[in-house]
Amino acid sequence: MIGFGFTGRFRLKKTDEFSSVFNFRKRIFGPGLLVYYKPNAIGHARLGLVVAKKITRSAVQRNYMKRILRELFRQQQLGLGGLDIVVRPQKTFSRCEFLEIKAEFQGALDHLRK
Repeated sequence: MIGFGFTGRFRLKKTDEFSSVFNFRKRIFGPGLLVYYKPNAIGHARLGLVVAKKITRSAVQRNYMKRILRELFRQQQLGLGGLDIVVRPQKTFSRCEFLEIKAEFQGALDHLRK
């Protein structure tokens, strides 16, 4: 049984894992996020995050964005099944845009569940 934790088995870590998701070329566009996805044979969803310095130079801001996206994924991971997901923010978001990013991310995950 998969719990609500976010251990290492729920993360994409290796360059080859990220590359295979990017090369599969399935993605969902949004105003703030770009979500790439690919089915996997593992049976549970895994998440990879790419937050470039081009988006924001501040490491504090990049880490905040990653923390928020990891937490949103952790709350929704049970219904996703076997998918590898890479999330790439298109613009900087802060605490005041949290609800917008949350709605956009949940919309993308709902689309993936179908």
